[in-house]
Amino acid sequence: MKLGIVGLPNVGKSTLFNSLTKAGAESANYPFCTIDPNVGVVTVPDKRLDVLGEMYHTKKIIPAVIEFVDIAGLVKGASKGEGLGNQFLANIREVDAIVHVVRCFENTNIVHVDGSIDPMRDIETINLELIFSDLEVLERRMSKTVKLSRNDKTAAKELAFQERLKAHLEENKLAKTFKTDDEDEQAWLAEYNLLTAKPVIFAANVSEDDLADDGASNEGVQAVREYAKEEECEVFVVCAEIEEEISQLDDDEKTMFLEDLGLKESGLEKLIRASYHLLGLISYLTAGEPEVRAWTIRRGTKAPQAAGKIHSDFERGFIRAEVVSYDDLIACGSHNAAKEKGLIRLEGKDYVVQDGDIMLFRFNV
Repeated sequence: MKLGIVGLPNVGKSTLFNSLTKAGAESANYPFCTIDPNVGVVTVPDKRLDVLGEMYHTKKIIPAVIEFVDIAGLVKGASKGEGLGNQFLANIREVDAIVHVVRCFENTNIVHVDGSIDPMRDIETINLELIFSDLEVLERRMSKTVKLSRNDKTAAKELAFQERLKAHLEENKLAKTFKTDDEDEQAWLAEYNLLTAKPVIFAANVSEDDLADDGASNEGVQAVREYAKEEECEVFVVCAEIEEEISQLDDDEKTMFLEDLGLKESGLEKLIRASYHLLGLISYLTAGEPEVRAWTIRRGTKAPQAAGKIHSDFERGFIRAEVVSYDDLIACGSHNAAKEKGLIRLEGKDYVVQDGDIMLFRFNV
């Protein structure tokens, strides 16, 4: 999974990125200090792996990972080359979802590029830049389709679709709210890889004081939540400065620190939960002495395709899967005990994998 972090300058983007990835991207109180996109890979916290590791006396534990791409702060006119311009928007074309950091805190020591704190205005500014960038991409596609459409019915149909989509974007509407008429149009929309078609998670960056009640008393956070609900986006509340402090601690210290703040989980854990939910992702597990590992798949994936995550041969030669749920295995205390109770079952090609399934694939190529 790959997530792109966007936002205006000085909203806490790079501070959040640093804390999430411990990558040490430069963070300073002026626009455009992030010159190149910073990339960091983060492991997905999953306590089930440690438990299985002990049960199987495993030599290696391999968690699922998320890749974060930190983009330089966007400003009005970025799509036309303002600030550091459109070069950064290209860096997030390939991400699965966008994490939009929105500033919901006052601090006279940290300047805001527009002079005041207004989360909804900031969201609109970023949305417009993404829309303008999408229009540029679409117009380039249309210039090619126009030539083809003269002698090709499919191209003529695509051109009509592009014209409708262009009109939609020109009304300052996001591509993800565009209604497609059939499978062809769905395929074209996916192929264009438009920024405003991507799922969005809003990171409402608040002060430490607003963290304990999850931003309930912060008007800016409430406005972001209402907007996100309308647009079917996820929201999580975070204090980037606190996250940076947490990132310096070991696991035991981190737990105590969160408890002192009255928090149950870190911002990273909130973000991972939000991104898995938004993208419809789950993890299945493989376990044995050589390694215990988490594999990320889309909810609804069938056993052969889940096997293909490990190796294409597993999918091609799939025979069946040996499956036990994590909860059943832990309740029994061992693989053999679960087998004796009949909780380890054989599943075929139509089995839909569930979160926490521990799987062993049988295949023949």
